[in-house]
Amino acid sequence: MKFYISAAGIKRVTISSPGGAIGKGGGGCAAARRFPGRTLILFLLMLAIVLPFIFVRFAFLVLESASVCDSPLDCMGLRLFRGGDTSLKIREELTRALVEETSQDGNGRGQKGSLDSFDELVKEMTLKRRDIKTFASVTKKMMERKVQSAKHHELLYWHLASHGVPKCLHCLSLRLTEEYSVNAMARTRLPPPESVSRLTDPSFHHVVILTDNVLAASVVISSTVQNAVNPDKFVFHIVTDKKTYTPMHAWFAINSALSPVVEVKGLHQYDWPQEVNVRVKEMLEIHRMIWRRHYQNLKDSDNSFIEVVQRDLSSLWETDLNGNVVGAVVDSWCGSNCCPGRKYKDYFNFSHPLISSNLLQDECAWLSGMNVFDLKAWRQTNITEAYSTWLRLSVSSGLQLWQPGALPPSLLAFKGLTQPLDPSWHVAGLGSRSVKPPEEILKSAAVLHFSGPAKPWLEISNPKVRSYWYTYVNSSNIFIRKCKIMN
Repeated sequence: MKFYISAAGIKRVTISSPGGAIGKGGGGCAAARRFPGRTLILFLLMLAIVLPFIFVRFAFLVLESASVCDSPLDCMGLRLFRGGDTSLKIREELTRALVEETSQDGNGRGQKGSLDSFDELVKEMTLKRRDIKTFASVTKKMMERKVQSAKHHELLYWHLASHGVPKCLHCLSLRLTEEYSVNAMARTRLPPPESVSRLTDPSFHHVVILTDNVLAASVVISSTVQNAVNPDKFVFHIVTDKKTYTPMHAWFAINSALSPVVEVKGLHQYDWPQEVNVRVKEMLEIHRMIWRRHYQNLKDSDNSFIEVVQRDLSSLWETDLNGNVVGAVVDSWCGSNCCPGRKYKDYFNFSHPLISSNLLQDECAWLSGMNVFDLKAWRQTNITEAYSTWLRLSVSSGLQLWQPGALPPSLLAFKGLTQPLDPSWHVAGLGSRSVKPPEEILKSAAVLHFSGPAKPWLEISNPKVRSYWYTYVNSSNIFIRKCKIMN
């Protein structure tokens, strides 16, 4: 038997007393009569209708006997001869007890909910004669455990869905890799020789994109160029990993008209000094350790660079950072100190003294993904060393300082060096279920950031927000069509 109780609905439960009329006279004659077939069928039909109600009523009597009656038979006697007063009392007490348990904080007075089903709970109540408050407490804990289990499974499915590579994107990478090997144009130098000088010219607007997703990089650059007043002022630097370098290079070599200057480099192509290589390798390994340690938590900590640009970004390069290193959106579109899901307490373990002594729980974390950096100011600070130090402290503290992701140690390293930008520059969290900005906010934002697991090319994404992203997908491209990216 499975039985579910709702605190909200229990006030609507009604238990009616079974009534029966005793006929006047004719009792002896009736006993001697023979019933015709039609009467017998009618009697059986009525019995089939009434029996379920009798069964439910008996179940309630058993439940009541566990708390107010000396035995089930006593309780049945009370109910038969005293009417519905006992039922009303039980219902009121149970409702009150459930409300009291629900209104308590996490330190409820009831027992630990270790029972797995309502059958076990009824048996426990009957055998050990528990009172109404104990019943309410155990029931509440059972429901909470079921809800937590359901949330965990939902989070697990979202995690698996968001980290899987859709067939269409896998197809795109394979076809571009093949094109790189057979088509000389796909191996053309990026950028062309006449534009190489722009890569280090500070008079241009330099945009750095860190991604291993060809389609995402193409959308970011396409949307930036289409909405720029002067697109020739932009220089794009794409940094990717070794496995994605070939299809990424092939895409922008074949589609060079999308932007005047695009540089594609894999991490393996950077000629860093040995000291820097060792430090980068150490940082990456510590991040992998943190992910492995916290993998079971499955937090939505996906900070992939998946964005859409909807208006000209040129004025960002004229922003006065007031001596700070990074410009970022801190407040949200919903107002000052409104940052649901991204306060420091959402990233860090404040039970650890290293965290609680350096940060405030309710302070808003700045948004990563669309940031302006003053590289000259950066070189005058020890941010890189501070970042490495915090990673090492995380290891020595048992990887308990923060949740997985690159943002938590960045928040610590850039602490006190961030210049707030107007919230309209950057609306994030569009890959999350909890963030639902109004339509006018989405249309007016400079950059839409699909942070969170529901990336726009996945079926779990919000169709309403997905349309903003697909506007800038090159649907006429032969590889997009063959891989059915737009389907």
